[in-house]
Amino acid sequence: MRPLRIGTRGSQLALWQARTVAALIEQHGNDVELVIIKTAGDRLQEAPLSEVGGKRLFVKEIEDALLKGDVDLAVHSAKDMPAVLPDGLELAAVLPREDPRDALVLPGGAAAVDLADAVARIGNSPTIGTSSVRRIAQLATLLPRAQFAPIRGNVDTRLRKLCAGGFDALVLASAGMKRLGFGARISAPIPPADCVPAPGQGIVAIEIRANDQDTRGRLQPINDGMSGVLLAAERALVARLGGGCQLPLGAIALPVNGELDMHAIVSSVDGRRSVRRQARGPVSDPVGLGERLAEELSAGGAAAILDEVRNAQGPVEGSY
Repeated sequence: MRPLRIGTRGSQLALWQARTVAALIEQHGNDVELVIIKTAGDRLQEAPLSEVGGKRLFVKEIEDALLKGDVDLAVHSAKDMPAVLPDGLELAAVLPREDPRDALVLPGGAAAVDLADAVARIGNSPTIGTSSVRRIAQLATLLPRAQFAPIRGNVDTRLRKLCAGGFDALVLASAGMKRLGFGARISAPIPPADCVPAPGQGIVAIEIRANDQDTRGRLQPINDGMSGVLLAAERALVARLGGGCQLPLGAIALPVNGELDMHAIVSSVDGRRSVRRQARGPVSDPVGLGERLAEELSAGGAAAILDEVRNAQGPVEGSY
């Protein structure tokens, strides 16, 4: 059989993800090749995402290579993917979900008893490093006197900036920290009740050409069915709300007693207004659950909030 060419970014986390997928594919008798592709997001490391087009910048060049046939599959962090994929592409498999929560990281990896203890340690008016409007919008309520400052780069680069004194704390995804061996640096995970994660957070997604039946078949043995169900619910919610740029939107689906329990929030960028909803539905219809919860959010005022955010950001394409 022909080797499967895996398109990936060259960042530490992207390579971890691609190599993990490669190892799993090889276990089922397939040869693989990694093809590293530099994206616009990699070339614009210092610019805030909200100013340069959002996280869509991290997938476009890889998707272009996939459409042209230069690679056979693309490996992404699911939270970086647009709500609607380009014509001719589809998701074929996902890996088991890692911890989807955000994490508060203090200098030196100081451990805290819980989130309240970690917050107490950083003082009344800390400088928090994060480039996510979703995190800022939600954490502004928890930390009303905090200053949020953008930070980009690999996880280890961000940790060095933290230890150099540029920030009092960082907010990062627990999944990336754990996958790169920095789990011990997490001072306190942030419960979804305090900060609902990004849709798809913690899930590695594999994208292929829709007409490539051979690659789809070779990926099926490594697909995690339940993680795929959770991702389908979360992506359906984003698609129904209109996707778009960097949005203050959080959503997470959880398997509970044979059903899906889904929580979502839409906040104004300053965190002063928010709409939070919860819904349950059958595992057999994750898309229906996501779309229903999106409608409930919209009816509660979320659509108006998101329209305001999009109008303020301008016509750029990105992610949540």
